[in-house]
Amino acid sequence: MPAPRPATPAQRKIKEAMDARDALAAALSRAGIQLPAMDIRTPWAEGARYAFVHLGQCSAPVAHALAEVITRGASR
Repeated sequence: MPAPRPATPAQRKIKEAMDARDALAAALSRAGIQLPAMDIRTPWAEGARYAFVHLGQCSAPVAHALAEVITRGASR
């Protein structure tokens, strides 16, 4: 069986964004908040120079809850 090929720069950028998305989702979950439309987006079809963590849309109550959690954390 051949050795696995090393990740390309684009694959590393996408993995970085996926790890960030998962860490953010876990932190939000611990705070009782869920953003169900979180996704990874790359602006280029061929290879990723960078990747975005797309947070998607959320309702006004979720946005208020998120603002409250951020404010509490920032005031520590």
